[in-house]
Amino acid sequence: MISFKKVLLAAILLVSSVQLFAQKAEGAGAYMTSVTNAQGEMNKKYMAYVSAAAHGKRLRKVEKLRQAAIESITQSKYNTIGLPLFKGDNSLRQKSIDYINFCYKIFNEDYAHIVNMEEISEQSFDEMQAYLLLQEKTSEKLQEANDNIDKAYKDFAAKYEVQIVEGEKSELSQKMEVASKLNHYFNQMYLVFFKCNWQDGKLTEALNAKKLNDAEQSRNALIKYATEGLAAMDTMKSFMGDPSLAVACKQALQFYKKNAEVELPKQLDFYLKQENFDKMKKAFEAKAPSDRKKEDVDAYNKGVKDINAAVNAFNQSINTSNNNRSQVLQNWESTQKAFFDTHMPYYK
Repeated sequence: MISFKKVLLAAILLVSSVQLFAQKAEGAGAYMTSVTNAQGEMNKKYMAYVSAAAHGKRLRKVEKLRQAAIESITQSKYNTIGLPLFKGDNSLRQKSIDYINFCYKIFNEDYAHIVNMEEISEQSFDEMQAYLLLQEKTSEKLQEANDNIDKAYKDFAAKYEVQIVEGEKSELSQKMEVASKLNHYFNQMYLVFFKCNWQDGKLTEALNAKKLNDAEQSRNALIKYATEGLAAMDTMKSFMGDPSLAVACKQALQFYKKNAEVELPKQLDFYLKQENFDKMKKAFEAKAPSDRKKEDVDAYNKGVKDINAAVNAFNQSINTSNNNRSQVLQNWESTQKAFFDTHMPYYK
């Protein structure tokens, strides 16, 4: 398979919107703020991890940042446990501890699984799809947990007549929201690209091994996947008005489709001609020179001339395929990098 650099994003999202507590009971509002502040640092550590992974680093390379996020989650738990009850009411404090425990489990167990799956994700389309699906499911679990803790704040506020004034989202929250949307868009686009790229690699393997039946099956599958992918591109035209990634993906799919329809038949035809020539050569050389008739010699010479011409055509076709493949993959990689550098927030 033609190798290529991929950027796999963490799809987990911790959403933390700014809430201003305008209260009748000043103590309740201040207490809510102290509970919020106790877990604020863990969100920042996680965003630093997401940012590093998104900007081109494999998850194994940024394990220290994941560990830092886990340590921050643990510290947030200690901070929250250290808070007093509010007038004997432990509801908000306990809900916050439950939320932090859940985040710890996700980062320490679920996300460790995601890191391990990265190692095998490129082995097949199914592995890649499962890898990205796990990220999406983990994101959904965290979003549900976030909704629960948000409800706990609102219930506490209602109980103690604290008015929650929704303020503008913090810089961190804005970055997280952009990261979540970008992850979803990219994952959809990447699966379309990866399916064709992986099939193109299987086709190349079959050709190199001269497994012509396998190559023909892979060629037909590649045409099918590229055609389906190009149709799917109609729903993924741009991200925040930026069509660059979609354009690069479309160009790659157009290459795969055209290459499978135009160049690959030439290459398969060469192997058939080579096989036939080898049989003729073997039969010709099996005859003693004295037994070779003029028509045998003429047929053999014509065969040599034809196979030499076929070799030249084959080499030209291979060069065309390789050069075009290299161009579209380089374009995909550079566009992908520029896309993330433009849209994925940096956070340290």
